[in-house]
Amino acid sequence: MSEEQKAPSGTAEYPEFGLHLPNGGPKARGRLLTVKGTNGSQRFVVLAGSPARAEVVPSFPHRMQSSYRLRQRLIGEGALAESTRWPGWLETTRDIECNSPSAAAEILVGRSSNGWQEWKSADGHPLADYLDQVWWGRNRAWLVRGSNVSGLDLVQRLWLSEGLVSLSARHLRKGVEQGVSKDRLRAAVDEDYASTATYNQKMQLVEDIHAFLSRMRPGDTMCTISGGRFHVGEIAGPAEQVDSEDGRSNLRRPVDWADQGHPYDGLPEELQQRLSSQHDVVDLTMVKDLIDGLGLSDQDLIDEADATDRDPSMEIPALTARRELELPPPTGELVAELLVHDPEWLEEVRELLWDERQLVFYGPPGTGKTYLALKCAEFLGGGPEQVKLVQFHPSYSYEDFFEGFRPQEDPETREVAFRLTAGPLRELADLASREGNRHIPHFLIIDEINRANLAKVFGELYFLLEYRNKSVRLTYSGDDFALPPNLFVIGTMNTADRSIALVDAAMRRRFAFVELSPRTEPTRGLLRRWLEREGRDAEPADLLDALNTRIDDPDFRIGPSYLMKKGVYREGGLERTWRTKILPLLEEHHYGEGVDVERRYGLAALRESLG
Repeated sequence: MSEEQKAPSGTAEYPEFGLHLPNGGPKARGRLLTVKGTNGSQRFVVLAGSPARAEVVPSFPHRMQSSYRLRQRLIGEGALAESTRWPGWLETTRDIECNSPSAAAEILVGRSSNGWQEWKSADGHPLADYLDQVWWGRNRAWLVRGSNVSGLDLVQRLWLSEGLVSLSARHLRKGVEQGVSKDRLRAAVDEDYASTATYNQKMQLVEDIHAFLSRMRPGDTMCTISGGRFHVGEIAGPAEQVDSEDGRSNLRRPVDWADQGHPYDGLPEELQQRLSSQHDVVDLTMVKDLIDGLGLSDQDLIDEADATDRDPSMEIPALTARRELELPPPTGELVAELLVHDPEWLEEVRELLWDERQLVFYGPPGTGKTYLALKCAEFLGGGPEQVKLVQFHPSYSYEDFFEGFRPQEDPETREVAFRLTAGPLRELADLASREGNRHIPHFLIIDEINRANLAKVFGELYFLLEYRNKSVRLTYSGDDFALPPNLFVIGTMNTADRSIALVDAAMRRRFAFVELSPRTEPTRGLLRRWLEREGRDAEPADLLDALNTRIDDPDFRIGPSYLMKKGVYREGGLERTWRTKILPLLEEHHYGEGVDVERRYGLAALRESLG
């Protein structure tokens, strides 16, 4: 090896790494240094004679300002110049030392880059594989809180200016190494915090410190919140344990923070839900694609993707994550199927669901509340697979509805044990929040919603119905849970069973209420429209109208569904339905009043009144 080819000082532990430039471009070369920068990240040198793209993506100057400024300075100094070997490309004229592998990759490719993954050895292994760590797989995203650590905002005071993130581990013994197992860490925390933390506090400390030391790795996305702004960066090196002022930042990792934060109020709702968790360390990997797209337009994301060697048939994750949730407008076919008097009525239902996420159809029996709820949900959700129906009753509980411990038999040992079991709401929420499903509306239909003790059934979830951008700690599992933005709830309420006046203010505030009553459309003329479509005589509609004019209480008027069944129109079917379905309801309504129900509401009396 000639003098010019010798590896730079401090690189003996690592092989040479290569970076393939996009669109079939040439290959750059570089080495990871053992020398660390001021924030503890390992520096990286791009070797002389490495190619670089001649242009940058449009979002690069404002998204990665420090890397853009470095690239422009190198061009001005002649360290990056037009290449004679690769026409149309730039080339490094000397070795260029950078603060991190990602910064080194960014000045070459002209876009944001995860250098820990994009720099690879000759046998194809990413640079991250050569670092001491125990957590593998795709890069993750994390939130670490630092705006109030023993009364100080470390984000502004230390993290952003010094390029790091930290955890307070004031009493943790020295020498706890990166990659420590949770079992060993638990033993250390139990002993070191024996007199200074409660059992639950120690349990959470173990989770936080283990994530910081053993799960985070260089290249992961790091996030924090301070002063109403959401800051994003990239972990740039290993963890270390240091002495710090008042023990506020004993555990540290270097981070390359972006120059600008994002207003918290402008973040996507699903991201706000995750950020509302009260833990000091939160895994945000589920919403990493949303984080990656912050501050970028759709075209910016396309430009950045086009500047890589991605398969053009593959979707761009950050673009897919922001795919808009929408409720399709009612079609003429739906209006015809439901026999609605005016398409604007269905459009209003759709808008109420979009605005409130929760809606209740209320009215007397037989007004088609459940049928309408199911049909609307199946249309708006794109099919019955996105719809789940439950029926409330007086003994229905939180454990039935959301989650609770239930006896289950082990199929192998045949022993019965109590296990945490998900209810219909938890199951549907988990389905709606899966990747690939987040832009698809999912519907929970709650039939007879007013027949259960709602405060008991919903528990802490009552809060989430109003504050969809928040999360709560669950009673049984202890997980942080938020209702997915694409989960809608439609309830049905029989006003003859319990007056709507008895519904508490909390439920009124959380649900929009839509009346389905024989006195108003679309219910009032529904039977007449159905008879016309079926080619039948209009007499049943005339009889129903006459009947309802004799019922003073609107909550007990009879809906048209009783007379929209084939059995009604067989020989003697109308009389049989009237005698066995309708009159018993009215007898119950007038119980103890001495009303002759047959004489007042019978078919003979009504036909006589109609002439």
